[in-house]
Parts: sequence; structure tokens; C-alpha cells
Amino acid sequence: MQVPKRKSEMDRLAGRQEDHYMTAEKVRRLKADLEDLERVQRPKAVEDLTKAREMGDLSENAAYTEAKARLGRIDGRVLSIKDRLKNAIIIETGADPSGKIRIGSTVVLMINGNRRTYQILGSQETNPAAGRISHLSPLGKALIDRRAGETVTVAANGRDIVYTIVEVK
Repeated sequence: MQVPKRKSEMDRLAGRQEDHYMTAEKVRRLKADLEDLERVQRPKAVEDLTKAREMGDLSENAAYTEAKARLGRIDGRVLSIKDRLKNAIIIETGADPSGKIRIGSTVVLMINGNRRTYQILGSQETNPAAGRISHLSPLGKALIDRRAGETVTVAANGRDIVYTIVEVK
């Protein structure tokens, strides 16, 4: 029987960079999810598994198979969240005293005459439509350690886009 590998193990073997940066709010949400999984969902899944086991023949018991799979998914999520919390690097939001852009900074950019505001976060919290980009994205990488007044050029879709840093907060 082949043992399935965890995503983090597969990423490590593939040479992908793991990103443990997250805001205190993300840590709080993960802890709340973990508490719900451990105190509500897992006990209910164990109870469902016990009831299904009492129905008799396990080889043809769909309720038992489903309850066992559900418990496995919950246990997998618990392990994943615990691993993420154990390795979490908390992002300090706000401007760096030196004025440089860092993970956690909010930047105002001028792009083709349009102002856009982005917060640079870890890859677990990105949502470009909401103005949150990863420090590992091409734009995020280009902005790190830059200051207001500087310009950066990022290649996207076969063309170069010039961004002017208006403000770092």
C-alpha cells in the first residue's frame, strides 16, 4: 500500500519555497478553526463512526466508510493547521521605520495614471482583487526593499509594466 504524501512534503521534494508568513489575524482565524475542528467536528465524527460501526458488517457499510473518511479529512486538517501555526512567522503590518517596503507594508502605486493600493503579505493571504499580493509574486518581489519615489518594472503577459511607488504605509 502506498502512503500518501502531504502537500508540504511534495512541495519540499519539488523544491518549492514554503511560505510561513501570516498576519496575527490569520493566526487567530487558524486557531479558531483548529478549536472548532478539535472540540466540535472531530467528536461528532467519532460519534458518527461509532454509530456506523454498530450497524454491523463493515465491508458493505457505506455510513461507516463515509464516517471513517470524514474523520480522516478532519484529522488531516488538524495536522495541517497545527503545522502552519507551529511554523508561522507573524507579519508586522505598517511602514518600516527606514521607509523601505517590507512584508506587511501597504503601498500606493501609480500604474498608467491610475492609483492602486496593495498590501504585501505571505502567500497564504493573497487576494489581488482585494489589494493583497504575495511577497513572492513578481510585483511583490520587485517592491521589497524599495522606497516611495522609486519605480519598478515588472514583466507581465509579454510586456513590461512600470509602477511608481507613491507612498509606503
